[in-house]
Amino acid sequence: MAASVLISPPAQAESLPESLRPTLADTHQRQQTPQLQWLMRQWRQRMDTHLADFISAPTERRKLLTHVYQEAHLAGLPPALVLALIHVESGFDAQAVSSAGAVGLMQIMPFWIEELGLPMDDLTNQTRNLRYGCTILAHYLAVEQGDFTHALARYNGSLGKTWYPERVLRTWRDHWR
Repeated sequence: MAASVLISPPAQAESLPESLRPTLADTHQRQQTPQLQWLMRQWRQRMDTHLADFISAPTERRKLLTHVYQEAHLAGLPPALVLALIHVESGFDAQAVSSAGAVGLMQIMPFWIEELGLPMDDLTNQTRNLRYGCTILAHYLAVEQGDFTHALARYNGSLGKTWYPERVLRTWRDHWR
């Protein structure tokens, strides 16, 4: 979240409804229909070539793409948008830490653990980071009534500015569709 405008944790999270908390709970993988499994495999195959520029190991790519698809699907987000956000935020580095203290693939600020999670949550853990990031982005998308530009600006802490949403949306369009 380079060059983001920092907002204090309570101001950013105060309107977060209780309904989002269950999405962060450790849930068992929902039963996927054969059709959903087929769609995920097709999507994963299309995205694999693009992701090879960032992650060379095929098994790691497959694992990440599977988690991105599942978490985006759970949150009602386009999986390719989540890839674009990760591309911009961390360059697919699960260990990334920004100068502002944001952590992991989706660059989650640690205060979100207190707001939404469990004390033992590790934001460098790919699955937990994706769960947090997708939940937070879905919330902001709901707050902004489907407006990707405003939701992405909220996610980045730069509401009122368009440089960050434009960068993510351009990356989505140019690299992940």
